[in-house]
Parts: sequence; structure tokens; C-alpha cells
Amino acid sequence: MKYRRIRGDITETYKIITGIYDREASPVVKLNLSTITRGNRYKLDTHRTKYDLRKYFFTNRIVYVWNSLPDTVVMSDTVNQFKNRLDKFWSNQYMIYNYKAE
Repeated sequence: MKYRRIRGDITETYKIITGIYDREASPVVKLNLSTITRGNRYKLDTHRTKYDLRKYFFTNRIVYVWNSLPDTVVMSDTVNQFKNRLDKFWSNQYMIYNYKAE
């Protein structure tokens, strides 16, 4: 269940960033405009929160997972290609598939 939620959130983030969704109707995710970034080209900025209510909101929940993705996954042409590359990348990650591990 946890894996499906993260995968769904990351897929929705891809759709928001690539413009598949209407910009006015989708949540606002701030891209890191710094030219010195590691990882993918579409790094997201983190938001500092004071209360736990906002800490677990969609735009804060996805930042660290999205920023950990490589450029080959993020620069996919279609949503299905993105999902396939994401699953292939995460198949080597122990914590994602073994969600019961602490």
C-alpha cells in the first residue's frame, strides 16, 4: 500500500511538471532554478513547515523522493515510459519494495 501511494504521487508529479495537467488546476510545485544541481533537471524546492499538518501535504511529501530520481527516469517522453523506467530504477532499491523494513 505504501509503495502504491509513493508511486502514484511520483506519477502525478511527473504529470504536473511536464504540463499534462492544467497549471491552474494542479498543485503548485516549485522547481529549483539553480544551475548547480545533482540528479535530475527538474529538482523541486523544499518547503519549511512549522506544523505537521502541512508537512505531510502532497507537495512536501514528494520532494525528497522526486529529487532522488535520476535524469533518465525524469526525462521520459510519455507517462507509460516514465512508469516503466521508475519501476526499473526502484527494483534495485531495497526500501521501496520491502516497505515493512525499518
